[in-house]
Amino acid sequence: MEVAVVCKRAKEASYAIAGYTAEQKNGMLRAIADALCAPENKQRMMSANAVDVAAARENGKDATFIDRLTLTDARVATMVEGVKQIIALDDPVGEIVEERTLSNGLDIKKVRAPLGVIGIIYEARPNVTVDAAALCIKSGNAVVLRGSKDALNSNRVLYEIMHGAIASLGLAADVVSFIDDASRESSRIMLGLADCIDVVIPRGGEGLKKFVLDNAAMPVIASAGGNCHTYVEKTADLNKAIPVIINAKVQRPSTCNALEHLIVDRAIAAEFLPAICAALKENKVEILGTEEVRAIVPDVELATEQDFYTEFLTYKITIMLVDNVYEAVSFINSHSTNHSEAILSRDAECLDYFAKNVDSAAVYLNASTRFTDGFEFGLGAEMGISTQKLHARGPIALKELTSVKYVITGDGQVRK
Repeated sequence: MEVAVVCKRAKEASYAIAGYTAEQKNGMLRAIADALCAPENKQRMMSANAVDVAAARENGKDATFIDRLTLTDARVATMVEGVKQIIALDDPVGEIVEERTLSNGLDIKKVRAPLGVIGIIYEARPNVTVDAAALCIKSGNAVVLRGSKDALNSNRVLYEIMHGAIASLGLAADVVSFIDDASRESSRIMLGLADCIDVVIPRGGEGLKKFVLDNAAMPVIASAGGNCHTYVEKTADLNKAIPVIINAKVQRPSTCNALEHLIVDRAIAAEFLPAICAALKENKVEILGTEEVRAIVPDVELATEQDFYTEFLTYKITIMLVDNVYEAVSFINSHSTNHSEAILSRDAECLDYFAKNVDSAAVYLNASTRFTDGFEFGLGAEMGISTQKLHARGPIALKELTSVKYVITGDGQVRK
């Protein structure tokens, strides 16, 4: 089906779902969860995913990429659990954000309303297909899914399962739509259809984010990579610092909230660097450091300037030294992607300065960056992490997928 036709059908479906009740939307989600659990559908998913994984290996994709692409029984179960958790969340549509009565008797309510049609362009993870569809349904939106070529077979089957589940209820199945063309041109066409798509979300690396921002005719909620930092200030509890850093780096290094760059105060470098480097090496992390770092820990590789701008997404980290929190914050703001940054410190002034001056969506004081996630924040599933400032910043959950409208109730008032 042509891209323009897919998007037009999604637009028409968006008018229908905007009027659905919470129970109707939850019914759609229950049907999707049940369909994903059906043995014959699980077999279809796994068979399609095996084709994608085999092609990725043949094309020389690395282990991190293969991990993101692979569906397992556990990951399918997690997808289903994610849908069920979204069912349990309150419906944001119709929520009264603000209400007041004017002197002329008009009652004005500011209420949450769907955005309309959300286009999402995303990279290898097939689970995004289900997460995105479920979030859009619950928030009263239609969604146009455009995944990557690497996961095309997996995404196609997941879409067909969800579309069929909704159709079986007699509801507007095109609220979940799919572009079955992974060419760059299909994305370009999609990004030009502002009359059909109300907002687009890129979910992937900086390259995808730039392509979408350069080509989109509609508003963009930028969900992109995370070049995340942790600064160990001289007053930090070093015994607590090591497990926090190890968690941030190795718990799941392929995620956008994983630690990529470690900044250490010079005052504690001689004591702390040998300990943290030993812990990182025990976890098979490759360490790149400045000449200063190498002078203390000689078997660390020399980092290049480009390394400090790199989101590794694997078992690799850079380490550098600074004199104080001001220098650390300056470095972070000039090198980060404005995603998630952390400071480990017991100095109240340093913590306050870091919190106020780091220009990122999530700022952690004495905790791992790995918590930047809709589920971890208690928001339910997420569409991604917004690193921009308008409309949404941080986890893009249900409320971030709505706008507002004013509903004004009167009794024959006319303007004078």
